[in-house]
Amino acid sequence: MQKFTESLGIDVSKNTLDAVLHIKQLHQQFDNSAKGFRLMLKWVLKNHGITHNLLFCFEHTGWYCLELSWFLESNSLCFHCASPLHLKRSLGFRRGKSDKADSFDIARFAWINRENLSLTKAPSRILTDLQRMMSLRNQLVKHSTALKNQKHAMKTIVVKVYLDNSIQMIQQCLHYNQKQINRIEKQMQDLIVSIPEYAANYKLLRSIKGFGFVVTMQIIIHTHNFTRFDNWRQFSAYCGLAPYPFQSGTSINRRHKTHPICDKQMKSILSMSAISAIQHDPELKLYYNRRVNEGKEKMAVINIIRNKLVARAFAVVKRQTPFVELSKFAA
Repeated sequence: MQKFTESLGIDVSKNTLDAVLHIKQLHQQFDNSAKGFRLMLKWVLKNHGITHNLLFCFEHTGWYCLELSWFLESNSLCFHCASPLHLKRSLGFRRGKSDKADSFDIARFAWINRENLSLTKAPSRILTDLQRMMSLRNQLVKHSTALKNQKHAMKTIVVKVYLDNSIQMIQQCLHYNQKQINRIEKQMQDLIVSIPEYAANYKLLRSIKGFGFVVTMQIIIHTHNFTRFDNWRQFSAYCGLAPYPFQSGTSINRRHKTHPICDKQMKSILSMSAISAIQHDPELKLYYNRRVNEGKEKMAVINIIRNKLVARAFAVVKRQTPFVELSKFAA
């Protein structure tokens, strides 16, 4: 385990970086740009010296901290990108807020937890591009859904639908949105096919019943092409699929439940994937019907199938062989 003798807390905003050396209690502000990163590194070298025993720590702020992550990684510097929720709950009760105060808190958080924090690996630019395009696709789909609902509501009060200008305009927007969704999906497929290791995993995942374009892309993005998690159980817990006990003493012993703090978008996508798999995979369909007939709750069975699908995804990638339906070869 690497020994750190100092921590640098960085509060990242759109335009600036507030940096604090915890032990020396020094604060300095820099621009959130390539020039600002270089000036920050010079400031650190001047006030601390060597950087191999220094832990950089900052809060995950979406797109604003990506360039900083790539800079630190390109310079072989140790850094931890902290979860905003983990950081907030670790700081305790606070009055007021400022970027400078936040940077001191982040530096203290990094120093106290320096032996337990895992070093972060910055996502590749390919993954960032895929995530950016998937985010735009999701917004287009939400917009289309809102327009469809509005169109459906308008039809209840319009006598001649084909003559109504508002409905015609909505229909044109829906048509244009669908063209943009198809276009961005094509770009994502072209990008992922151009990288051999991504293309191989994409093809393997698509061999699993219930894995369409969206769930396959989302799993590749969220797992950083299966480098972010060591096994399927970790990813299952991240998605909120792993049930946890709730027990205290002899009087409290409730049934196991999944935790509400999770990636709810990924959980929802896997739910739709599980429903699709039940419809198209004879083995899972038989399993689902059998467990429901035994009295098991439907959502509990769907959660089991979600875990089965996640396990299959990690298995095919680990073996580098497509999924095989063993039921076809049963005697």
